[in-house]
Amino acid sequence: MSTNKVSFCLNWEATPYHIPVFLAQTKGYFKEEGVDVSILEPSNPSDVTELIGSGKIDMGLKAMVHTLAAKARGFPVTAVGSLLDEPFTGVLYLEGSGITTDFQSLKGKKIGYVGEFGKIQIDELTKHYGMTPDDYTAVRCGMNVAKYIIEGKIDAGIGIECIQQVELEDYLRKQGRPIDHAKMLRIDKLAELGCCCFCTILYICNDEFLAKNPEKVRRIMKALKKATDFVINHPREAYEEYVDFKPHLTSEVNRKKFERCYAYFSDSLYNVHRDWRKVTAYGKRLEILPQDYEANYSNEYLSWPEPTEVEDPLEAQKLMAKHQDECKSCGGYRRLAVK
Repeated sequence: MSTNKVSFCLNWEATPYHIPVFLAQTKGYFKEEGVDVSILEPSNPSDVTELIGSGKIDMGLKAMVHTLAAKARGFPVTAVGSLLDEPFTGVLYLEGSGITTDFQSLKGKKIGYVGEFGKIQIDELTKHYGMTPDDYTAVRCGMNVAKYIIEGKIDAGIGIECIQQVELEDYLRKQGRPIDHAKMLRIDKLAELGCCCFCTILYICNDEFLAKNPEKVRRIMKALKKATDFVINHPREAYEEYVDFKPHLTSEVNRKKFERCYAYFSDSLYNVHRDWRKVTAYGKRLEILPQDYEANYSNEYLSWPEPTEVEDPLEAQKLMAKHQDECKSCGGYRRLAVK
């Protein structure tokens, strides 16, 4: 039997930053474009690139470093757009855990990570700080990093500012502790990368599906752009519609996650050339990519004008950090205007 449905797999269970994908469905934007999309949620986030690369699933979402590594490992995938741009990613921990801003304070600690590349990143960083991978204990905990920290199963873990850090802040708030006791050692700063883009969340396609269905992919991306525009222009209404469709996400912590994700949503959906160059170089440094590797992304499936990239990305990151701190304190939906 055959089907005209396009299978689309999230990078993990439905979470607040998946809102444009679901709204493209609930608001009928996919239908308007003449495409039938089936949205799937994986039981194991590490399966996503393999499932898409093997052709068992047509499209989905994955972080940039995983997208690069997938093709290097023989799973042909191509990124055709961006969902979430450069969310701050790092080693999360709680004040009083014995961990400080000094990376060497991780010595002897149990560090959680989502998938294998998180461990590779920490292992590589130990070389720069006079340590070895044997100086800490790695614990694979999937997306449950905050939960494992709260339960004392790990001392720290890799997560992103707009998801796992918000979960830690929610825990602290309920304990009557200051929310700024949820700390992060940002990997981009530790590794001197000059960007956080290795965890940019991308729309990816199986290469064979892409070659056979270029116009269908263009229509899907057009629907996703329309949904993203709605989310950016009407965030409160978008969130209410989302949790009506996904009622288990109706909670204060999920609303706060959405507020913190809001500034990271890519308004153009374009792959950022500068970020791809940096992360490709980082992948070679991590030895997960061969030295002659060429980045696997394309903007040809986006049918609207490509924006000019920011002139000073480091300054933009500083402004974003300040912006997110203000959002943490005051809440609300605000975008950062950067030239």
